[in-house]
Amino acid sequence: MVGLGLKLRYVAAVLTVGALLTAGVAVVTHYSETAEHEKLRAVDEQLDAISALDPRLAAAQERLHGVVEEVYDGQTVNIAIAGALLTLMAGLVVLLIMVRIDRALVALMDNAQSIGRGRYAEPIAVSGVAETAALESSLEQMRQALTTTTISRDFLDDVLNGIKDAVLVMTDGRMRTANAAAARLFGMPEQELIGVAFKDLIAPDHLAAFNLERLQSAPGETVIRTRSGQTIPVSVHISTLGREPAGGNRGTILVLRDITERKRAERRIRYLARFDTLTKMPNRMQFQHQLHQAITRNTRQGRGLVLLYIDIDNFKEINDTFGHDTGDRVLETISERLTRALPRESVAGRLAGDEFAVFAEGVKDDQAGHEQGHDLARLVLGEIAKPVHLPGQEIDVTASVGVALVPEHADNVIDLIRNADAAMYHAKRQGRNCHVFYVPEMNAAAVERLLLKSKLRRALERDEFVLRYQPKVDLANGEVVGSEALLRWRLPGHGEIAPSQFIPLAEESRLILDIGAWVLNQVCIDYAAWQQRVSDPGRVAINLSLKELSQASFIPRCRSVFERHNVSASCVELEITETTLMLDAERTLPLLDELRSMGIHLSIDDFGTGYSSLSALQQFPISTLKIDRSFVTNAATDPDDATIVRTIIEMGRSLGLQVIAEGIETEEQRYFLLHSGCQMGQGRLFGDAISSDAFLELLLRQATGEHPALQLPA
Repeated sequence: MVGLGLKLRYVAAVLTVGALLTAGVAVVTHYSETAEHEKLRAVDEQLDAISALDPRLAAAQERLHGVVEEVYDGQTVNIAIAGALLTLMAGLVVLLIMVRIDRALVALMDNAQSIGRGRYAEPIAVSGVAETAALESSLEQMRQALTTTTISRDFLDDVLNGIKDAVLVMTDGRMRTANAAAARLFGMPEQELIGVAFKDLIAPDHLAAFNLERLQSAPGETVIRTRSGQTIPVSVHISTLGREPAGGNRGTILVLRDITERKRAERRIRYLARFDTLTKMPNRMQFQHQLHQAITRNTRQGRGLVLLYIDIDNFKEINDTFGHDTGDRVLETISERLTRALPRESVAGRLAGDEFAVFAEGVKDDQAGHEQGHDLARLVLGEIAKPVHLPGQEIDVTASVGVALVPEHADNVIDLIRNADAAMYHAKRQGRNCHVFYVPEMNAAAVERLLLKSKLRRALERDEFVLRYQPKVDLANGEVVGSEALLRWRLPGHGEIAPSQFIPLAEESRLILDIGAWVLNQVCIDYAAWQQRVSDPGRVAINLSLKELSQASFIPRCRSVFERHNVSASCVELEITETTLMLDAERTLPLLDELRSMGIHLSIDDFGTGYSSLSALQQFPISTLKIDRSFVTNAATDPDDATIVRTIIEMGRSLGLQVIAEGIETEEQRYFLLHSGCQMGQGRLFGDAISSDAFLELLLRQATGEHPALQLPA
């Protein structure tokens, strides 16, 4: 601690003082001896005078003269030598004392620095040096006080290293602290991470998209690169430490989590949701998506498109005769043949059980479209008609094909598929194993659709709409915890019409806005009536369309309805389909945030059928995921659907979302969902959708402690 120069100065000071003292004593002695010598010389001169008179005194005078000279010559030198030795001894003693004090001070400095770093588990050692005893005592008291009032660095290190996620503390863009999980994630020791710029740890391909400021406002994702060159996707959560007195952040904390498994699960879900697991072809949803893109692309380029709707003839007989396993092998064989034989510009997909579809782009005009349709249909029929050879048997297969053209027959996916489907049924009526082009007369349903749309305009005026409530049930005990409001249209002469038939018609015009307003108002009327008899009727879910949400008056109207009927907004849950949610995410997000701030719960309906990843949906204030019935139907028997359902449940729960399954119809499905971690469900197993009065009766019976089977009449 004490520098060498300072030690030398202390020793030099002691030596200087000693030299000065020695010199002073020598000078004083010299002058004293000089005075005495003068006196003795006077005596000696007197003796000389006397010895001249008495020769006997000459010898005594000579001896006296020698003694005086010896005393005079020896005293000063002896004093100088003794003084120098004593001075050197004093300097050495001072040096030893300073070295001892220095060692004690160095130990105190080390202890103080250790305490400053938060390590104060070890007591302060006592050096025995009196000069530092007071400092040692004060430092020990401070250590004991810190031990009882603060968290030690060792404890903090144990906490950080006990966290499974990688934790990094960054200042000025560089790492200052890293836990053991971070070292494992990046594949390098913690010490090597210190001082490294965080951007240097990001995979180069993802560096441009990385924005630290944006991540400070909301969690995000990036891809890091390990020492071995491996890239790992991670979620990134960033927060800042406290402010410095002069302003600015003291540092930034980054928490990284390896999301490789989640990304793999998302890819698996996307694949299973878009592709048929048996044939590996695009399923109906994916095929329609690709068809929509192709129609848009070719329309913009002024070209046409050919669609073939294919249905295997008498496929039910194959299943009934040879079994479903054989039927699956037949479908696999047909899909392989179509994939191999079709032109590169065509796309094939499996729409349903034994129904396939193919479209080809690049048609220049109607005539070319008819020619291409004929050629493609003959190719398909020829490939399907080849015998299917299976172990121990040979199966002959034929198909019926309907052909529709863009833009001659339709300019959108729904109409095009419907028209091709109508042509396919005409091919079956013509004897099967052939293809037929669509003509308008085939689709009499189009006329019915127009009539239905006309009647829909007067449905509200004539009070033809009714609400039915589908109970939401705790799968473990059958307790009703809420409901979903389902709209029905009681059209005189037609009975009840399901929403799937008239909602698309309503969305083509502003009717959907009036219908949505009526539904919300009626739900609040019914809920207010329930509250008078039951303390907690649970939340009611209402389906919300994008057109309603996009209206500037929607949110104020919601507030007005809740206030008018004295119903809390938290009693209502708005269901939005995944596709609707992602259609215009940038505009939709602030609207959903405002609804959430009102207390309204938001859920994603039909989750798993859209095109978004769960990470993309994290930006929305969603509280509930609804697993689509298409996955629930075969979840108890189909491993692929079971994987999708389990993955959705696990991912939803990991994000703190409530997961509810719809379309539960069997006890096996309920058991599977319950043991997969899904606590809520709805479906015909618990009864059909019921009227408001019947639902109230259900709640009243439950309030008495009875959990009914829910099989109540509508």
